[in-house]
Amino acid sequence: MTEPRVRPGCEPFSFDGGRIGVLMVHGFTGSPASMRPIGEGLAAEGLSVEGVRLPGHGTDIEDLRSRRWTEWVDAAATGLDALRPRCGTVVTFGQSMGASVVLSLVASRPHEVDGIALTNPYVFDRRLLAVPIGSRFLKNVKGIANDIAKSGQDERGDTVMPVPAIAEMSAMMKHVRAALPEIRQPIVVFRSGTDHVVPRSNAEKVLERIGSERRELVPCPNSYHVVTLDHDAPLVKERVLAFALELDGAKAG
Repeated sequence: MTEPRVRPGCEPFSFDGGRIGVLMVHGFTGSPASMRPIGEGLAAEGLSVEGVRLPGHGTDIEDLRSRRWTEWVDAAATGLDALRPRCGTVVTFGQSMGASVVLSLVASRPHEVDGIALTNPYVFDRRLLAVPIGSRFLKNVKGIANDIAKSGQDERGDTVMPVPAIAEMSAMMKHVRAALPEIRQPIVVFRSGTDHVVPRSNAEKVLERIGSERRELVPCPNSYHVVTLDHDAPLVKERVLAFALELDGAKAG
């Protein structure tokens, strides 16, 4: 079976650097393009970076329609496998639904991840309760791409969401909600001032339910949902860098 063509600009990325690694995971119907600028910034600071492309993303809607959520977690695991042999400290960094992918991965491989960074995590949404009913009548629904306050930015995402893929996302989020109390890595969560895609209450709910002792919420008041491409992206990059350096320093000490 021929693999679907990946659209230009949606390719995964990898930067070889030092002993600190960052695994970057984009959101639902998005692409690695949403994470690449911060990934490049972290690499410029000497970090090793893996930006994965989740299966079914950056290709076409029919490709995404047939995917299972476990494939998304497996793709993130492949990125983690690429970092671990060369990095003493690894931080996982998930955007939106990528946060659920990251959290599922950390729950299954807790001793291989040192810290978690999330931007506008998507783990809780009562609207998804309607998915089983909607799947009987709808094939696709309209998506929201490029929810970005800063002009000229493009996450190279899809504007249509296949309903079966939404059902897979919902199943993964349910799994992650159950796993949250067992996840204990230090965590930093970035929340935008305005979000037209996911409920902003996700940030507090994740921090309330996760088992981590060290938790931090960082406001990003000048950004919409895709904060990694928005006005507060420099803040996100600098705080993720500081977070990773702090974790690595604690291990070395």
